[in-house]
Amino acid sequence: MYHRVLLKLSGEALQGEGGKTIDPECLAEIAAEVASAARKGVQIGVVIGGGNLFRGLTGAAAGMDRTAADTMGMLATVMNCLAMQDALVRCGQPAALMSAIPVMQVSDPFTQRRAISRLEAGEVVLLAGGTGNPYFTTDTAAALRALEIGADVLLKATKVDGIYDKDPKQHADARRFTEISYVEILKRRLQVMDSTAVTLCRDNGLPMVVFNMSCPGNISRLGTGDLVGTRVVQHDATARYYGD
Repeated sequence: MYHRVLLKLSGEALQGEGGKTIDPECLAEIAAEVASAARKGVQIGVVIGGGNLFRGLTGAAAGMDRTAADTMGMLATVMNCLAMQDALVRCGQPAALMSAIPVMQVSDPFTQRRAISRLEAGEVVLLAGGTGNPYFTTDTAAALRALEIGADVLLKATKVDGIYDKDPKQHADARRFTEISYVEILKRRLQVMDSTAVTLCRDNGLPMVVFNMSCPGNISRLGTGDLVGTRVVQHDATARYYGD
């Protein structure tokens, strides 16, 4: 069983199937999943992207100053974390919001010691504002925060059930890995996380599990050590496919 985990959610995960910026029903379902795992004794930090509201790279591509665009993206993550905090509290799970950029009226500033203290007190800790710096993705923020809070594993939630050797939506013969190394991800140029986040995890020996968020109970199963999705490990071993 994992003692402490960092859960990385995309902003799009909050949209549901209807294409809303934040779907209340989808938000409540995710919050219930997180709360269920927390009640089983797993300490959970959460990083949520902001792509459902604003994506910095998209703004920059449209001609915006990159720093301004990325700052808007970081503020979007604060909005998503506020929504998740409210959903968690409404289902009876205490939750704290900490931000890497100052938003004093709605969040505490992030510090390592304060975050760990809140986790040990049984609160889900929502970590907003990315790294607080432009040019870094929320994937990199998730890897950084996972290391800072001493997480046992980084859980990356996706819409598919793990890492494949090619896009399973476009290739019927795509095969899913049960285990793969960070080195293999970089060699194969698999679009799991950005290369900065992958390298940060690899260099610091942080394991990661990529799993399907839409399957009910997966977070709780991962928290108790069940084999779900694809496990990413530090050592440079031969990748193993599902079913082999």
